[in-house]
This record gives sequence, C-alpha cells and structure tokens, in this order.
Amino acid sequence: MKKILFPLVLLTLMTTACTNPQQTTGIHPENLDTTVVPQYDFYQFACGGWMANNPLTPEYSRFGSFDKLGLQNLEQVNGLIQEIADKVKGERLKVKDGSIEQKIGDMYNLAMDTARRDAEGIAPVQPTLAEIAAIESREQLSVALGKAMDYSLWAMYVDADAMNSSMNIMNEYQAGFSLGEKEYYIDEDEHTRSIRAAYVAYVEKMFDLFGFDHVAERAQTVLRMETRLAKAAYSNVELRDPQRNYNKMSIDELQALVPQVDWKAYFAALGVELDSLSIGQIPHLQEAGKMLADEPLDDLKTLFSWQVIEGAASYLTTEIYMTSFDFYGRVLSGTEEPRPLWKRAVGIVNGTLGEAVGQMYVAKYFPEENKARMLALVKNLQKALGIRIENLAWMSRETKDKALEKLNAMTIKIGYPDEWRDYSKLEINAENTYYANLQRAAKFEQDYSLSYLGKPVDKKKWYMTPQTVNAYYNPSSNEICFPAGILQYPFFDMSADDAFNYGAIGVVIGHEMTHGFDDQGCQFDKDGNMINWWTAEDKAAFDARTKVMEEAFNKIEVAPGVHANGAFTLGENIADHGGLQVSYLAFTLNEEAKAEKDRLQERDGFTPQQRFFLAYANVWAGNIRPEEILQRTKSDPHSLGRWRVNGALPQINAWYEAWNVTEESPMYIAPENRVSIW
Repeated sequence: MKKILFPLVLLTLMTTACTNPQQTTGIHPENLDTTVVPQYDFYQFACGGWMANNPLTPEYSRFGSFDKLGLQNLEQVNGLIQEIADKVKGERLKVKDGSIEQKIGDMYNLAMDTARRDAEGIAPVQPTLAEIAAIESREQLSVALGKAMDYSLWAMYVDADAMNSSMNIMNEYQAGFSLGEKEYYIDEDEHTRSIRAAYVAYVEKMFDLFGFDHVAERAQTVLRMETRLAKAAYSNVELRDPQRNYNKMSIDELQALVPQVDWKAYFAALGVELDSLSIGQIPHLQEAGKMLADEPLDDLKTLFSWQVIEGAASYLTTEIYMTSFDFYGRVLSGTEEPRPLWKRAVGIVNGTLGEAVGQMYVAKYFPEENKARMLALVKNLQKALGIRIENLAWMSRETKDKALEKLNAMTIKIGYPDEWRDYSKLEINAENTYYANLQRAAKFEQDYSLSYLGKPVDKKKWYMTPQTVNAYYNPSSNEICFPAGILQYPFFDMSADDAFNYGAIGVVIGHEMTHGFDDQGCQFDKDGNMINWWTAEDKAAFDARTKVMEEAFNKIEVAPGVHANGAFTLGENIADHGGLQVSYLAFTLNEEAKAEKDRLQERDGFTPQQRFFLAYANVWAGNIRPEEILQRTKSDPHSLGRWRVNGALPQINAWYEAWNVTEESPMYIAPENRVSIW
C-alpha cells in the first residue's frame, strides 16, 4: 500500500524534573570524541566515540543508534516467537489448528527451513510462471493483471480520499521498475551506469536459475521496458506534491484516459466494484497502457515473469536468495553479508501477523503507565508548538487560527491500538510451501485493504505495529502515532534529566507534530482534507522560508561530487527544524520554573542547554557505507544522520548560545541567513 506517512525513528515518554539528585545526565562520555572541537564539527564531537565503538559489521550497510535499538527489539520479539515456534514443532498435538500460536509457529518454522526450500527448488513459483506463459492475446491482459498478485505495471490500494478524508477510495500508484528510483535508469554518471550493468547481469543470471532460455536477450528486454516505465514516472521530488498526485475521475474517464486497458474487466477480476478512483501519476499510467498495446506480447510476458521471479527470490533456494543479495546487498548498498536467517524469519512473522505479535510484545515490554506518561509529554510539546505559532511574526491572525485549530485537533496514538486485528481468515499451513503461505498472506492483506473500499475511514486503524521502532504523522487523518517499540535509550532514559529527554524524545515528538505543517502536511486541514487554509500572503511567506531550507541542504556535499537533494528531503528537514525549536521551547519553559542555580547547573562538564543538543545528536549517531550514501541520496526523503545534526543545528539560534558558536566556526551561518519557519 502506498500511504502518505511521514515516519521517523521516534521516541516517547514523559520526563521528570532534573532536580532529583539521583538522576543522571543521560550523556555517555564514551559516545563523544573530545579530540574534536564541537563548534567545528558537532556531529563528530557528539557521536565520534559511538561510531568508533560500533563499527559496521558485514551484515549492515548502515548502523546507527536506532538500528542498535532495533536489534535489541528484534531479539525481544524473537524470544516471544521462538518460544511459540518450539512449542508448535515439539508439541504439535497441544497446539490448536487455526490458532494464533499455530500460525506464528508454522510461519517462523517455514521461514527457518532452508533445507526444504533447497529441495523444492523453483517448483513453488512454477504455477504462476505457467499462467503468464499461457497468455495468448492482448485481450487477456486486463483480466490477467486484475487477478495477478505477483506482477503489474501499476499498483492499486485503498486509502482515504484526499479531498474527503472520512471516506476510502481506490488509489493508483506508479510501479513496474524493480530498481525503484527512476534515476537509476536515466542518470549517466559512472556509478549509475555501473549499477545498470550489474542489474542486467543479475537479471540474466536469475532467468538462468529459473530455467529460461535466451537469458541475455530477456535481461535486455527487462531493462528496456523498465526504463520506458521509469522515464514516464514522477521523480521523488514530484511525488512529494500531494495535489499533483491526486487525480480523481470516474471509471469512464479512466477508460478514455488509458483506453488500452479494459478497466471494468480489470476491476471485476480484482474483485471490486467502484464508480471512481484517484490516479496518482497520469503520465506513467498512460505509458503503461501504451506498452500493453505496442510492446510485443512475448516481451510483456518476459517482464511479468521477471517481476514474479524478483518477488519470489527471497523465499526459494539459498542460491536464488544469495544471487538476489549479491546485487541488492553488495552492489547497491555495499553490504557484505546477508542478515542472519532468524532475523529474516522474525521479519516475515512481523510482516504477516504483526499485530498478533504486537499484542504479545506490549503485554511483556510496555507497562500501561507508560502510555499515560507519554500522552502527558506529547501534550507539553503540543502547547509549545502552539506558543510558537502564536508568536510567528510572518503569519497573519487568520492563518494562525487555522493552524492552531489543526494542532489542537491532532489525534495522538500511543503504544498500541485500542482494537487488535483479526487474523482468523489467514490460513498458514505447514504442509504447503513457504512461498504458497506467503502468497496466501499477501492475498489476506489485499482482501483486508479492499474491504475498506467505499467505506468510512477507520480512525482507529494503525499503520505501524506496536513493536516497530519508528513513528509517523498521517496527514489524511491528522494523527501522530508512537508505537511502543521505540521507548528505550537513546530516545528515552527514565533515569535521565529533562535536558536529555527533551533533546531526544522531545525533539522527535516535535518532529512528528511539525510534519502537519511542513510543505506537504500544510496542504491538509484539521480534518485531513487537502484544502487550502492559508491566505495567499502567508503561503508565499512560508514558501520563501522553506526555500532557504531547501537551498541550504542543496549545498551539502554528501560524497565527492554528490550533493544532498534539498527539495526531496525538504519535509523531513522542516520537521527536524521544527522539532528542535518546539522541544527547546518546552524545555526552556520547564527550566524557567526552577531556581536559577538549577537552570544553569553544569553536570558531567556540560550545561543543561548543551546536554539538550548532545542528546539530539546521539539519536543520529551511526556509520554508513559509501554505496549506501549514494543509494539513500536517491531514495530516502530523510537527510543522512550526519546532516540531520550538522545541517540542522546551525539553523537553531539556541545552539549558538549553548555552545558559544562564533563566526570563526565553519558551521556558522549569519543570523539573517538562518532558516526560520515554525
């Protein structure tokens, strides 16, 4: 499902006052690199020790603070799943067929059984490939694509209507090119050309492993057709424009727009009835339609077969899995070794039975009182953002009132859903192949999504599982969500003082709130409708201020000759900036209620104000491979960790004051040139 979410590795819990002498600062000296002057390279100063103590292992292309927490979390979840899996394997008769225990245990054990997959070879996927081979005419394509679970030139999903956020409609989204980013198909720099060459070699080898003939020709066919789709696709910057990507129309209008597809037959094969839908990227869908009409039928079948092969690669033999890893892991990301099998197995169970696992997770690892504490902290940050909105000199009273209405209307989801998902219709059968079970799980998810079509939006629905180490803002429901899985150091430390916790969790909570007012979120009103609530003058002022942010990040050189994409990362950079401003204000208001000696108290060599920024920086500590830097610069709307610190803090006046940053610092930006938005 393509859902407009603004996620961030996030943390959440209510802090306590730092007047308690038993509290720590939360700052770990071993994380610092004190050989570096903080005013010259704050990221290296704050995170250099952590980076030295946590070198990249062969399994990772990037490993940071939140990855470390994610690993700890994965081990906790594995303990819960492993206990069930052992019971299912050893005491089968004591496990009720169709129970959550049986489904979790069998899915995990199937994922762990590589010997069985090696023996089965490519047999599990042959029926799907045979269906594609049996297509004899273009007239069959509309129905075939409607029924297909494993191949397509576009994606369909159910989500809230951007102009009527209380109702769900069908949405279309561009798809059909395996490398994901269109730049991999069109850029002509040496690195990208080498990626394309490696991709062709990979496709050729995979076709060979699946017993196809003329593999070199097929690989070139795949590249040619995917390139055609990619050229017509929107760039990642264009995809960030909500209005450009919302094109509601009737089925008759769609039929006129893309006449090469029998859309009524397509949706009948999909099993749905609808009068209208929203097309995401019109040029791409039109090009896909033209391809169905003018590409040789055999070439289309080659592309569809490739998509099936690509989708199945991780769930068949060890040789096939490693061939896929060699390209996506080693070539694209620089990763030296695949993730251990148990981690992949946990990922599969989380992906297919996520809320069932989450229910067990919160029962063991998320005390109920944490939810209440978290809510209180979010309310503190909400008040601080409200104060900042009230004090904006560049915004009129009319727009301020609308902004405050939206802020106060935000839904806050913490820890876990109020109602858990029902998995009774999901069949997991250990007698069937791993791939067959995953296909049923995919169909279960598709049916679950389609069940919402034409119905009111379920405001209680979560888009992350409770055990997820992340958080999100969803503009169509104007909600911020903080799963239970994130509530641990370095994002929150119950024993640490306010300076640490406001610098870490406070900033990331403020980050999610600010997403409601970034360049995308600001286009949605308090109810989640894509409706303009700005005066023309205020929107022009906002756009001018965000342009300063965009240009600042465009100047950052992330690798030799490669610059950050300020337009692509704009929303996340605005949210980081807002999170820092809002949380620092909340921290300051909290500090002002204390005696002067407490406000200025220096502990472990740092003032509270300095510790605030150290805590923030430590959230983004991490190591990353050169290949992954290049990949993420094309594909990730978040700036790289180093620049979420060294690119963000020089825009914050309070950072200069806390660390006595002067014009001599290479990080210094003149006050009149700094970003000032929320």
